[in-house]
Amino acid sequence: HPSEILFDFDVAVEQTPYRIMIANIRDPEKKASRIDFQYTGPRAFFGNISYFREELKSLLNAGYNVNIFAESNTQAERIKYLLKDVEIDVYDHGITSGFTIPELKLMCIAESEIFGRRKKLPSSIKKAKSEAIETFVDLNPGDFIVHINYGIGLFKGIDRIKTKKTERDYIKLEYADSETVFLPIEQVNMIQRYIGNEGRPPVLDKIGGKAWENRKNKVKKSVEDLADMLISLYAERKEAVGYAFPKDTDWQIEFEAAFPYQETEDQLTCIDEIKEDMESPSPMDRLVCGDVGYGKTEIAMRAAMKAVIGGRQVAFLAPTTILAEQHYENFCERFERFPVQIEMISRFVPGKKQKQVLQKTIDGEVDILIGTHRILQKDVKYKQLGLLIIDEEQRFGVKDKERLKQLKTNIDSLALSATPIPRTLHMSLLKIRDMSLLKTAPHNRRPIETYIREFDDEVIAKAIRRETDRGGQVFYLHNRVETLEQVQMFLSRIVPEVMTETAHGQMSSSELEDVMHRFIHGGFQVLLATTIIENGIDIPNVNTIIIDRADNYGISQLYQLRGRVGRSNRTSYAYLLYPDQRALSEIAMKRLQVISDLTELGSGFKIAMKDMEIRGAGNLLGRQQSGDIMSVGFDMYVKLLDEAVNERSTEKTEPKAPEVFLDLDYSGFIPDSYIDESIEKMEVYKKIASVQNDEELAGVSQELEDRYGPLPEEVQNLLAIADIRAMSKKLHVSKIQEHAGSIRVEFAFIRVINPDKVARLIVESGGKVTINHKKMNELIIKTETISLAEKAEFLRDRLSMLI
Repeated sequence: HPSEILFDFDVAVEQTPYRIMIANIRDPEKKASRIDFQYTGPRAFFGNISYFREELKSLLNAGYNVNIFAESNTQAERIKYLLKDVEIDVYDHGITSGFTIPELKLMCIAESEIFGRRKKLPSSIKKAKSEAIETFVDLNPGDFIVHINYGIGLFKGIDRIKTKKTERDYIKLEYADSETVFLPIEQVNMIQRYIGNEGRPPVLDKIGGKAWENRKNKVKKSVEDLADMLISLYAERKEAVGYAFPKDTDWQIEFEAAFPYQETEDQLTCIDEIKEDMESPSPMDRLVCGDVGYGKTEIAMRAAMKAVIGGRQVAFLAPTTILAEQHYENFCERFERFPVQIEMISRFVPGKKQKQVLQKTIDGEVDILIGTHRILQKDVKYKQLGLLIIDEEQRFGVKDKERLKQLKTNIDSLALSATPIPRTLHMSLLKIRDMSLLKTAPHNRRPIETYIREFDDEVIAKAIRRETDRGGQVFYLHNRVETLEQVQMFLSRIVPEVMTETAHGQMSSSELEDVMHRFIHGGFQVLLATTIIENGIDIPNVNTIIIDRADNYGISQLYQLRGRVGRSNRTSYAYLLYPDQRALSEIAMKRLQVISDLTELGSGFKIAMKDMEIRGAGNLLGRQQSGDIMSVGFDMYVKLLDEAVNERSTEKTEPKAPEVFLDLDYSGFIPDSYIDESIEKMEVYKKIASVQNDEELAGVSQELEDRYGPLPEEVQNLLAIADIRAMSKKLHVSKIQEHAGSIRVEFAFIRVINPDKVARLIVESGGKVTINHKKMNELIIKTETISLAEKAEFLRDRLSMLI
């Protein structure tokens, strides 16, 4: 800080491995001075905390003032704990390297000199959260929607309708037999974007038909059965008795401190939840969801370390041999400095070695055993198994799942999944399953540069050469097995110097694994494959993907395929190719454009992910549930499941606020003179519609004024409607209807309203507020003929008395 500058530096640096001389330092009075900074150099501590502790003690005995600088508060707390018997100061401010000033007996130590250099996170990571966005915000004309009462229809856009009294904008919906419904803009919360099976459009419902109600009732029965089953399973598990692991030891904290990255908030929360589960006598059964690279493996490693320190063995189950090998390498590297014995059994391990590993496992000499479903077989016995970690549980077969169920009865179990779980489904399942979500993008993920191009030999050759020239590898996607050989010949013609091999689903699993094994270890540069690579492994050296006939894929598939690259800190490229000289359908072009636009970090749960969530729900809940989701749409399915779980939940929570039905007389729209661009206008409607509270309302109002100028009365009316809706949610109001100078306010749950406050409101209103004696949950408020803004203010004044 400028006010704290002690010296004006003219620096000449002469550097030796352990000493930096900074000469010619002048103080403010320009008197010559010289200080030798004794640089301590790269210390030999690196994880050897007991040696480090002894060194510190001898320095303190020699009269030194020792300070340690950590790069985060979490890391500072860990270091304080590890050095709890040594009197030193630990600060959560990082320095680049440590130094000593012998004359002052002062030593400063950087955290990196204790545990090794920590890797920096780009600042974008701190901002990039992949969050689910509200379904209405995704709506574009031509999209399928679900109306709570009418069922599945088409969103056709927004039309302005003028009557004698009012002029308003309406949402235009189309149903079977070209029937049209006009929905007042304030009832936008009655519709949701239909998310079902991408690529297969749903059947439109008939207005007044019974099909929608019948489907809804059938799905309701199905989710009730599912909720019953899940709740009984959860109750059974809670009654089982397992092993309570001890609290964290110095070894555990030392292991965690050696992690070379700053943990994300969700990682720390998730780790705390797992430790709490492991320290409890009830067997843990937790599911951790997060995209590839979001930190699931590090969480699994910390749980494994805790189990090993607690004297138990760990089994790590991976769905493929390649993945098992990759996990084995990662675990060996991370546990390198600790006395933990890690072994692997898979097809790549010779039979003789496998026998030795199995014997060592029985004898308790193996702490962590990693493998495919091979480790579930009866001949694999443990001395004392304490933790089972399962990677991508949904990819195992029925037999494997049965064996897992037997194994899991009284040991701790941790499942890892890269399937995206939407926030709404997560909240429903949270009451019946222990789940943790990782939402923060990985430390080194960069946006993928995405190009939409006509098929062009030159573009392909250039893309492959650019990648291979920097030592990287390429995925070339062609989804027709019968023509793969022709494409391989084509590639050898345009880039003859590059080695290409093929992979497809008709190969045996051992052939496929052999090809992938050689590709991972750099045996060839281009893997020409079908969509078999969609659920793949992590290959950081592959940073270019070329997708042939990209127009034939759905959004979620394109998103997932493109996600095969961009796993390192290099810039990565995706080429989405469509046939030259052929007109693309509007839908195909829209899909490609969406993928091209979704390049920013944290956009993972936006439109493309919406379609992937269906698969996620299907994976988690089962095949039958996927069918139910298709029949009513994802949001409706989750709503019904949530209701079923809430009804059965032992924890009595406050009832959920219903969607309020608004029917008020007013003129409200966005005039063309205020915003003339229809796309911009649509965006503003979406923003106003998604307002949830006063803060958001003020934010939207301010943004509109800043961008377009003072708000016209019609736009103020739209904001007033948003205000009324937000207030209704707080009070569990289900309906507000206006008729002939009075407004009827219906409450969904009488028990959430304080009767004393209602009585006070009636008395103080001077006869303007009464109870409807035919419907005791309804208030009648006389408003006379006033503007909507005044009505909103009037309603706010009256209803706020009930909060």
